[in-house]
Amino acid sequence: MNKFSHKFTLDGHAGKMQCVLDLPEDAPRGIALVAHPHPLYGGTMENKVAQTLARTFVTLGYATARFNFRGVGESEGVHDEGRGEVDDMEIMYQHMVKEYPGLPVALSGFSFGTFVQAQFQQRLIAQGRPAERLVLVGTAAGKWPMPEVPLDTILIHGELDDTITLQDVFEWARPLDIPVTVIPGADHFFHRKLGHIKNLVVQMWRRDI
Repeated sequence: MNKFSHKFTLDGHAGKMQCVLDLPEDAPRGIALVAHPHPLYGGTMENKVAQTLARTFVTLGYATARFNFRGVGESEGVHDEGRGEVDDMEIMYQHMVKEYPGLPVALSGFSFGTFVQAQFQQRLIAQGRPAERLVLVGTAAGKWPMPEVPLDTILIHGELDDTITLQDVFEWARPLDIPVTVIPGADHFFHRKLGHIKNLVVQMWRRDI
């Protein structure tokens, strides 16, 4: 949280959603939605990787929103194995595009959050309004049935991740022909490697603008 951040609440399908909005200093050039890791294993919107993704998109000039999934923190409801979480992500999306009309939307997530965002992107594609781009860190391949994602998706994974193995990610990404950026020595939670996530995303995003 900083002087350009504030907490707010939305009405989700299962009750109140506890949310945070982080803003750049200047007028935003886009919207970013960040999804946190698995709520049954301690995942919250304050997770360090989720916060790193939020700070990264603020650096890129995006109005960045994240929220606690059902049953986490002050968010009401109970964990719904990704189904209800995707529905709630759409509520956040609708709120943000109303607040910041006409701006492109980026989706990002960590671990379980990548499963939520990949599903949500499929929903947006079906509605004819796909997100500008995805950033998936610690992609949940092999843990949950990850759908296809666009070719320009940024995939970042830790070399030493023993929660979601690099091999599982390769097997999922290979038929999609999507490159995987591997951070040497990084575990699942990217201890002492968070700066690499930010630097990589900023470099790849600005290179492709």
